[in-house]
Amino acid sequence: MLRKLLIGVAVIATLVAGVGTARLVLPRADPTRGVVKQLAFLRAELEGGADRAAQEQYPEGYFFLNVLYGLTWVQVGLTDPDRAVDAAGEARWVLDRLTSPAGTAPFTESLQPSYGVFYAGWTNWLRGGLVALNQSNAGDLDAFLSQSVEIATAFRTAKTPYLASYPGQAWPVDSVVAIASLRLYDSLVVPRFGQIARNWVTTVKTKLDPSTGLLPHQVAPSAVGARASSQGIIQRFLLDVDPTFARAQYEIFRDEFVTRVGVREYPKGSGGPGDVDSGPLVLGMSLSATVVAIGAAQVHHDPLADRLTREGELVGLPWTGLKTKRYLFGAVPIGDAFLAWSKSARPFVAGEQAKLAGGWFWWRAPWLVLLWLPPLLLWGLWRYGRRGRRRLRSRGP
Repeated sequence: MLRKLLIGVAVIATLVAGVGTARLVLPRADPTRGVVKQLAFLRAELEGGADRAAQEQYPEGYFFLNVLYGLTWVQVGLTDPDRAVDAAGEARWVLDRLTSPAGTAPFTESLQPSYGVFYAGWTNWLRGGLVALNQSNAGDLDAFLSQSVEIATAFRTAKTPYLASYPGQAWPVDSVVAIASLRLYDSLVVPRFGQIARNWVTTVKTKLDPSTGLLPHQVAPSAVGARASSQGIIQRFLLDVDPTFARAQYEIFRDEFVTRVGVREYPKGSGGPGDVDSGPLVLGMSLSATVVAIGAAQVHHDPLADRLTREGELVGLPWTGLKTKRYLFGAVPIGDAFLAWSKSARPFVAGEQAKLAGGWFWWRAPWLVLLWLPPLLLWGLWRYGRRGRRRLRSRGP
């Protein structure tokens, strides 16, 4: 019985190692197909109330689960024009949910722009995505214009480049998304807000985190230095604001936060606790920051995106069915939403960027050792036991 159990465990370990090796080494299949399967899973989860459940765990859980679902569909539709009509329909469905009482409930309407820069920036980016799909109507364009004007006015009259998302609370990442939405309007409709975006970049360069030279994580009610959970999103959107500034910022981010095994929440040489933004930290690494960094790396044409994606396919316990795909057995839908959004990332305004160096093949070596060491040990034990039994038989009774 022990021998049969050992053989069974060894066979399973060998199969796991083989599948893992394939995910690390073989050419990746069409990523859009996998993302569409993730979207099918997320749609069912949203219809089942996953967004309301997420709101009980995260301050913007309802909003993020919906907006990322809509934006991922936009990215899929832009990558595969045959899906543009479906993508536009899903984006409108999400916008209806975001503008409903449930979508606006966590935010303060009296802020400028209305409901705060977090809400305004992300919803305006989604509106712009709908226009980018070439499936918009006059009402869509009017809404995109009116919200862009409101955002531009708020930046023009503010004393700081970092607007409030909640009363007395401001995170620079939210302002980056909002400014990017203005640049998207200029690229899709008619140039109108370019000077505001340029002035914003000029001012931001004087208000960077002095320790890293990056945009800070938070500025109100107190200043907090750069952290990866917001930098991943900043680097993703800043490219569509100012590509030159964005590339310089991204290279600093990569040097300060990216390691051989993932993305640190705090810069190298420093540390701190995990929180609702970073999630639990393992040896200083943030799973949420690592997932979002996939999208930032992808829009910057950094081979890091392929590496992090392959590692996610290895350790994220993906389960693919005929129509759906989920990670970690679907236990954290908002995590699936961030991952789908990151894997399908593409610039909306900027063109394709020059490829960054860093396609080091040997990053796979430690993973391959971890994969194959257990089955090799198990088969070695089985072979050792088999040789021992042969020696006993040869000695006779």
